[in-house]
Amino acid sequence: MDVKAACIVLCLLFLIHSSFQQSPPKKKNAKKESVTPGVIKELQKKIHDIEHDVWLLKEQQALQTVCLKGIKIHRKCFLAATEKKSFHTASEDCISWGGTLCTPTSSKENDQLYDYVQKSIGRDEKIWLGVNDMVTEGLWLDQAGSGVLYANWDTKVNQKPGGDRSKNCAVLSGSSKGKWFDENCRTEKAFVCEFNIV
Repeated sequence: MDVKAACIVLCLLFLIHSSFQQSPPKKKNAKKESVTPGVIKELQKKIHDIEHDVWLLKEQQALQTVCLKGIKIHRKCFLAATEKKSFHTASEDCISWGGTLCTPTSSKENDQLYDYVQKSIGRDEKIWLGVNDMVTEGLWLDQAGSGVLYANWDTKVNQKPGGDRSKNCAVLSGSSKGKWFDENCRTEKAFVCEFNIV
């Protein structure tokens, strides 16, 4: 039986060896496909589109992180910064994080921002708003340079802010229930950055 098994194994090895020798190796296609400038442009466009999609996903992820840390108020996310800084430094920080200093555009948004400031920064704190009259005294503009459509000035204290040339930046006051005041831009206040949800 041992001789019979050895013969079978030898036969199998012989068959395997001969089948490898009979099948010729696959030849590579001698004709190479040529790469045209049109194909290269199409690939570059696809790469650009993928990079753009990745950038959008990163931006959405960052915005979701901001919204989780802060608060979402009508198509915006707000994130409080408790460290007190001058108006310009606070504005630069918000821009470097991908947002701007907060600028309420309605009474409802102002009230929600006021509530958020009370909870996150403090009951009697003032925060910088993205509103100033640095260019023309009394003409209050937002950070994009557009005229302010909504304002919540405390008219009991100051009929029309803008008379004092040393006070060119707006703050929202926690102790005055969300009313706005003009302040010297160099003083240091806490601030809230806003991020538009696209």
